[in-house]
Amino acid sequence: MSDKTTHFGFRDVPVEEKARHVREVFDSVADRYDLMNDLMSFGIHRLWKRYAINMAGLQPGQRVLDLAGGTGDLTRLVAHRVGPQGHVVLSDINAAMLANGRARLLDDGITGNVTFARVDAEQLPFRDSTFDLITIAFGLRNVTDKQRALDAMYRALKPGGRLLVLEFSRPAGALKPAYDFYSFTVLPVLGRLVAKDAASYRYLAESIRKHPDQETLRGMLQQAGFEDCDYHNLSGGIVAIHRGYRF
Repeated sequence: MSDKTTHFGFRDVPVEEKARHVREVFDSVADRYDLMNDLMSFGIHRLWKRYAINMAGLQPGQRVLDLAGGTGDLTRLVAHRVGPQGHVVLSDINAAMLANGRARLLDDGITGNVTFARVDAEQLPFRDSTFDLITIAFGLRNVTDKQRALDAMYRALKPGGRLLVLEFSRPAGALKPAYDFYSFTVLPVLGRLVAKDAASYRYLAESIRKHPDQETLRGMLQQAGFEDCDYHNLSGGIVAIHRGYRF
C-alpha cells in the first residue's frame, strides 16, 4: 500500500481504499437512491437532468456513454432522443446501482438501444473515438483521480464529440448558510429515517465541499484537452453543468 492519501468526504484515506469506501456507500443506498434523490432535492434533480440533456444537442443515431449512470435517469432521457438507430451505454462502477438501473429501464420498456457495463471512469474499456456524447451526472465527485477520468473521457469521444458534467458545485454566497444547515443537519436525518444510513448522506454533503468549484473544474476540462469549455449554474450554483468539446 502506498503512502498517498485522498479525501473521502472530510477524511483522508489511502488512495487505493477510496473506491472501496465509495462502493460501500452506494451498496448501502442503492435501493432507496431514487426516493432519497426526490426527497432531498424536492424533485428538482429531475429538472436539472432534463435541462442538462436539452443542452446536449443530441441527434438520432448518435452513440452515448452515460458514466456513473446509476439508476438510469439520464439514460432514459437520452435513449428516446437517439432513437432506435442510436445507442446508449449505461455504466456504473457499482454493481448494485447498475442492477437497479437495468431493472428500472426494463420496467419502463426501454430496450434495444441500451446496453449495460460495469465501468471504472478512470479506465474506460472503450476504443478511442467511440462516442458522440459522454455524460456524468453527480458521479465525478466520487472518482478518486478526476483528472485521469477526464483524460479517459476525452480519449473515448469522437472528434466533434462533447462531454456533459452535471454535478453539485459552489452556490452563491447568500445561499451558503441555509445550504450548509440543510446539508449537514437535514440530509443525515433524512438518510437515517429513509435509507437507514445517516453516514452515507453525511459523506454526500462532505464530498460536495471537496469537489472542485466551477472555475477549477472548467480548468480541468481544458487540461484534458477539451475546448470551448463553459458552465451553467442552476439553482444559484448549487448545481452546475459543465460542457467541453473534442475537436
